[in-house]
Amino acid sequence: MKLAGIRWVDELVSEGGGLMGKRVFVRVDFNVPLDKKTGKITDDARIREALPTLKLLMDSGAKVMLASHLGRPKPGKRDLTLEPCGVRLAELTGHEVLLPDDCIGDAPKKVIHDLRTGQVCLLENLRFHEEEEKDDEAFAKELAELCDVYIDDAFGAVHRAHASVHALPRLVRSRGAGLLLKKELTALTRLTDRPEKPYVAVLGGAKVSDKIDVVEALLAVVDTLAIGGAMANTFLAAQGKDMQKSRIEEDKLPLARTILAKAKAKGVEILLPVDVVVASGLDSIAGETVSADLVPPETMALDIGPKTVELFARAVERAKTVFWNGPMGLFETPAFSRGTMALARRMSAAPGFTVVGGGDSASAVKVAGDDVAAGFKHISTGGGASLELIEGKKLPGVEALRLPEAP
Repeated sequence: MKLAGIRWVDELVSEGGGLMGKRVFVRVDFNVPLDKKTGKITDDARIREALPTLKLLMDSGAKVMLASHLGRPKPGKRDLTLEPCGVRLAELTGHEVLLPDDCIGDAPKKVIHDLRTGQVCLLENLRFHEEEEKDDEAFAKELAELCDVYIDDAFGAVHRAHASVHALPRLVRSRGAGLLLKKELTALTRLTDRPEKPYVAVLGGAKVSDKIDVVEALLAVVDTLAIGGAMANTFLAAQGKDMQKSRIEEDKLPLARTILAKAKAKGVEILLPVDVVVASGLDSIAGETVSADLVPPETMALDIGPKTVELFARAVERAKTVFWNGPMGLFETPAFSRGTMALARRMSAAPGFTVVGGGDSASAVKVAGDDVAAGFKHISTGGGASLELIEGKKLPGVEALRLPEAP
């Protein structure tokens, strides 16, 4: 992805006149996980990621309003308020966070008009209005009435053509990318625009069907593709291995064979598990390590084994560029998390440019510990967005930021 025509928030702050007194709409991603019983935030990472841009804007004297979606509110209901996010934001920053009862209309206009130094406005859940997901221009115009400047800092949402991400920025003359979005785009384009070689990609997760486009894109640029997780079962079965009760996409076996053939034709090395951890079912609490050639009857593969970890890790440690997306097994269960955790530790210590592509793999790295996470060069905040960027797709939220500016 080319970044030409995209302005960064630090440029807007530093240019003549700056943003002093300007009303700045910042699209953030506060779609945080909530405890179903207490309603409290269980992981505030997405709020923390927004703090550098918020600080920069507050220090510049701008009147800042933050806007986000949260979950999927029931139609006509207001069952997912951003109030917990406002409370946590206030705790993290020391700012007074004002939460009007809507994201459009007179209430937010008044709050924003009256903002004083040290105060920030957090608009209520954008998805309280169905027009948000419909990319409705009339809804976007109502949001545009609130601001002089638009900043997108929600990488996890830029792959969706929603009103606050796609229609709105095209209506605002002064627009740009926040510090988080800048960091994401700068890091991830290193994987697509002449990446340093050798380039190794590690893919995991449940389904081949979820990763078809990214596999096709990676085959054009990587030297080695390592495949683990449940999706590896389909590739192993395509090679004729009996995976017994393991999860396999039977209808994707021909596709797996085609991918293996394409890789061979392109000179791309494919690494598949040589040993796996098996158990009788997904609810098992213990497993045993066996050869991938000898999966016992009535068992299923739920993790990669130590020999596979070593095989994948050696490739990663030789690489100058590494991209990882998807866990190597059922990492939520301790007995089947060892492969993912071990690979995370080895990858964290590798000398190359190591990138985790968001989603479950980013969650796994966090579970592995702060010291492991700190070793990666970049951990993406957007699983879907990072994959679409790797696939070479245009991201609506990014394209909407490009010049020429809307009148």
